[in-house]
Amino acid sequence: MRSNVHLTHPVRLRISQHATFWIVVLVILTVIYGAGMPDYWIAVRVVALFMPIHIAYFYSIGYVIIPKFFNRKKRIEFFVLLIAAVLFSTLAFRIMEILIADPIIYSAIKKKDPTFVWKKLEGSFWQQLTKPVYLISAFEQTNIFVWVALSVKFFKMWFERRQAAIEAELNFLKGQLHPHFLFNTLNNLYALTLNQSPQSPSVVMGLSEILRYMLYEANTDVVNLERDIKIVESYIALEKIRYEERLDINFSINGLSHEYKIAPLLILPLVENAFKHGASEQVGQAWINIDLRVKNNLLKFKISNSKPDSPDLKDNRNHHVSIGLANVRKRLEILYPSAHQLKILEEDEVFAVILELELDKKIEIA
Repeated sequence: MRSNVHLTHPVRLRISQHATFWIVVLVILTVIYGAGMPDYWIAVRVVALFMPIHIAYFYSIGYVIIPKFFNRKKRIEFFVLLIAAVLFSTLAFRIMEILIADPIIYSAIKKKDPTFVWKKLEGSFWQQLTKPVYLISAFEQTNIFVWVALSVKFFKMWFERRQAAIEAELNFLKGQLHPHFLFNTLNNLYALTLNQSPQSPSVVMGLSEILRYMLYEANTDVVNLERDIKIVESYIALEKIRYEERLDINFSINGLSHEYKIAPLLILPLVENAFKHGASEQVGQAWINIDLRVKNNLLKFKISNSKPDSPDLKDNRNHHVSIGLANVRKRLEILYPSAHQLKILEEDEVFAVILELELDKKIEIA
């Protein structure tokens, strides 16, 4: 009975990467040691003899000792096994030299120079094995490329964990927006239903569209900027229903095009912040001005709003922690670390947020 083993693409890729690495090691070691041997074919044979030792040494540390002991904080067992692996690989390398590699090299040189005498081969097996200078040489040759490979693995592990931590933080920040937004919008809907407003069904439909976007469309790394701004406009339309004539709002857009992409839900929290900590806290007439311009992948977004007239409200406002604003700042630092500027300006009667963002400079989170 034949059994077909199908390897997935990631597995095949990892196998090919590891095989390529060891082939490169074989070639480099051949070039290095071949210069001191009769010819490079002898060097290939000799280096190939030691490859199983290098490979076993690397995988025992990288895939057994570190994952099972170091990562599980079994420090004593880890160091004992690590020292054992180092000693075993060094002795195995030296034994391979004495029994197989050195005789092959000596025989090849002897054919070209019958008078050649190699002091390294003098003495009994035990005497050769215990010569410190050759043990140190075996230790160096065993560890050079293995620890280069382990360094690559350590860096990869660190990078993958860092990426996973960043991705988890981003998912938390995006998830944080959903209940925060829903809470604020439901408060608005509650106020309308108390007044038995005929606009309540429109608010429910508008809220449904925005939540659908947040839950389903905004789960990607980037979205179309036009679509993201469309959701902002839908949110503004909901707020207009709530404030009616008490709010003067202006929203100007220039340069918007379907080619521009942006990380989702960066603009909406800035707009929501202006309503929550501006218009909603102001008893009289309130205003919000929004200006969005895009040119050559550079987005410039400015939103300013009036502040409450009452000194008590102004003082209380300083105690408000804007989850949306802090959320946007953190996400910008992660996704556009060197490609954004977020400025917050506050005066007696005006609060403003200015965002400049290079849309094409978003980093990839794997």
